[in-house]
Amino acid sequence: MNTPVAVIGAGPYGLSTAAHLRARGVPVRVFGRPMVSWREHMPAGMLLKSTPMASSIDTPQAGYSLHDFCDAVGERRYESDWDIIPVETFVRYGDWFQQRLVPDLEQVRVVSADRRAGGFEVKLDSGEQFRARAVVVATGLTGFARLPRELAAAVPDGPSPTGPVSHSSQHHDLSVFAGRDVVVIGAGQSALESAVLLAENGARSVRIVARGRTAVGFGAPPDRQPKLRPRTPFGNAWSLYAFTYYAGGFRHLPAPARRYLVRRVLGPLGAWWLRERFVGRVQVTAGRQVVRARVEDGRPVLTLRGPDGRTGELAADHVLAATGYQVDLAAMDFLGQGLRTGVAVSGGGPRLDAGFGSSVPGLYFTGLPAAASFGPVMRFVCGTEFASRRLAGAVAEAY
Repeated sequence: MNTPVAVIGAGPYGLSTAAHLRARGVPVRVFGRPMVSWREHMPAGMLLKSTPMASSIDTPQAGYSLHDFCDAVGERRYESDWDIIPVETFVRYGDWFQQRLVPDLEQVRVVSADRRAGGFEVKLDSGEQFRARAVVVATGLTGFARLPRELAAAVPDGPSPTGPVSHSSQHHDLSVFAGRDVVVIGAGQSALESAVLLAENGARSVRIVARGRTAVGFGAPPDRQPKLRPRTPFGNAWSLYAFTYYAGGFRHLPAPARRYLVRRVLGPLGAWWLRERFVGRVQVTAGRQVVRARVEDGRPVLTLRGPDGRTGELAADHVLAATGYQVDLAAMDFLGQGLRTGVAVSGGGPRLDAGFGSSVPGLYFTGLPAAASFGPVMRFVCGTEFASRRLAGAVAEAY
């Protein structure tokens, strides 16, 4: 009965899951570095696109919201949709949450987890091996950075923060590009905000290259949201209301529809507050697709094709791919080969039941890998409210 559940990952989803499991009396061991993706793989100076309403890590106990953190440490309170949260504040909040609700977090790496009779065998990089009753994968964005194949062909050794091509997740300090010409690929919040931060940190020139035929877009500010549609953490819309508060129904949609909705809902679009900082600082080449890339004398050269089929070339000192993330079970190399191949996939991610359990009994996924089953809300912190309660309930019932 004392065999623990292993939670792999210590970001918002891992910490929230652990808090819910412990509230139900389930023994838990949690592994990972707290808030590591937010701390090291988001650019300094970044602001959260999520509103304060959508930025609290869910827990069954009262007193651990973002508001509670601000009150406890004497920081400014973020309350209205006009308030914009710095990533550094959110990281401090996550650390505060962890220290109070998961104080025994083990900052070691899980080397492997394999299925064994009656549970799982988990190995740590400390050399310890132990049995776990269940395993919860809450590793966030780790290993899922997506680089389009046209760019990947130019850097066979992979993207590198110091090479000609990198992924946005590889940078925390964008000031290293001061005095350089940088091309950013993408049109979502990550691309647009990275471009602004590059310009504000002294890049000589910054250009967005986007496939869309129109200029990049930005959301509507709070006072321009539709009045007769329901309010959600992401704006006022019936569709967003359904995806946020009825995520359980999402997994019953056909797989192609789920894949499309996860990719298209809530993106690509910049936050309303970014427009003023963007205009006049960042150049935009819209309606162009990267069809080839090469490196000449250490500089990336892109071949772009327009809607009329004509091509042209664009050179820079560096190409930053803000091209998002794609769930790939093969990237979860800590899961044993037999475990990975035993996970049924549907809609671009593991097929999960109503309790976030996979086709392998005792193996659960939450956060981004769960988006294929429960929709785009799983890409955001506010998704912890839906996910953690159901996952913990399912584990406790099976325990």
